[in-house]
Amino acid sequence: REKNVPPEDILAITFTNKAANEMKERLSAIIDCGNMWICTIHSMCVRILRMFPEQAGFNRNFSIYAESESGTVMKKTFLSCGFADEKRLKTVRYRISEIKNEGLSPDEYEEKYGDEENADAVYKVYVLYQKHLKENNALDFDDLLLETLNLLRRNRDVLDFLAGKFRYLLVDEFQDTNG
Repeated sequence: REKNVPPEDILAITFTNKAANEMKERLSAIIDCGNMWICTIHSMCVRILRMFPEQAGFNRNFSIYAESESGTVMKKTFLSCGFADEKRLKTVRYRISEIKNEGLSPDEYEEKYGDEENADAVYKVYVLYQKHLKENNALDFDDLLLETLNLLRRNRDVLDFLAGKFRYLLVDEFQDTNG
């Protein structure tokens, strides 16, 4: 109010649902925040991807795999590649998540980290896992971030639209974010 900033010009994001709900409660006590985006980083990404599904390369009604679903698919993919060691599966799954959080595709991973331990397994499983997700119009939690980033990098119109919509960003728990 003091700065005459319309609430809908502010994007307020945080890391957890609990924190987002607390933020909504605090803001609702002082302003009408009905048209504001107050959400987690992941739910913001879902919202953006559902607004621009074609540009992102998805059908609007894409599925979001819970950790258990993505774990099941990852394990089946791992086994289909001829790997069987449960410890290696955990390593590969964790590494694929790290790679996605770095914003790397399978090919970019192979180029950058192709000589690290387990690189062959990571690459093979990553490629087939992503193929499964694409064929099933699905994303995992890491993909929500990665695919939104890719959309904004590839599509200047979407980037400009969102940059014009949100003049101000409030990032709570910023230390919990990645690049």
